[in-house]
Amino acid sequence: MSIVNGPNPDSDETFLDDVASLKSRVRAHTDPGRKPLGQDDNTEESQDGGGGRTRRGRPPLTRVQSSRDIDIVERTRSVDEMNRALPDMEAAYHTILSSVGEEPGRQGLLKTPSRAAKALMFFTKGYQEDLQGILNDAVFDEDTDEMVIVRDIEMFSMCEHHLVPFTGKISVGYLPNKKVLGLSKIARIVEMYSRRLQVQERLTKQIALALSEAIQPAGVAVVCEATHMCMVMRGVQKLNSKTVTSCMLGVFREDPKTREEFLTLARG
Repeated sequence: MSIVNGPNPDSDETFLDDVASLKSRVRAHTDPGRKPLGQDDNTEESQDGGGGRTRRGRPPLTRVQSSRDIDIVERTRSVDEMNRALPDMEAAYHTILSSVGEEPGRQGLLKTPSRAAKALMFFTKGYQEDLQGILNDAVFDEDTDEMVIVRDIEMFSMCEHHLVPFTGKISVGYLPNKKVLGLSKIARIVEMYSRRLQVQERLTKQIALALSEAIQPAGVAVVCEATHMCMVMRGVQKLNSKTVTSCMLGVFREDPKTREEFLTLARG
């Protein structure tokens, strides 16, 4: 078992066109002949020789849900596209400053539209990345089926409802199926999806499905705990409230003991 500690310091009508399309995508990605991302087509898939059960005594899972099965269309934008959008964003921020009663021409605000536009570009830089680019061939053959956990990964994201931050930490675990992923790639997957306009529930699921697609493990577990500024700075203004979401796939969903083992270790 491996545990790594992190540092301490759908909306918008993006659903698939119709149910038939979704079912077609699910069927395509549940093809038992499909290879994990990063695995060469000529590489034979590892078979478990234990009479249909893993060495941990759990039923093998032939396929965990894919990130392409999620009802959110993947959106990516190139750096050039983002840069071309800067002037429009700066103009929008100039209008916002005027609308709240400020004078955009005064000294302290002269460069604020430009700074704010560039800051928002950074906050949403995940739109410039995709899973294949993140993995960068960091999928390795390894004859292990013991749980791997990377916990307390710091996360910063933007609530898509109010465009204010929510921050927290994410713990990710998986049970390998003859494949392991470079540990830093797990943190990069978290970063890619969190640096977008998000809701915590979708973020948690996207991370789990991306890891599932990357290495086709026997199971994936993700727990996210976050504080939302939309509940702290406005609305009910509850400073100490935290939101916890989880996504369990494969063995973690099917086997209570495996799930409890992960949750115990993730809590530290």
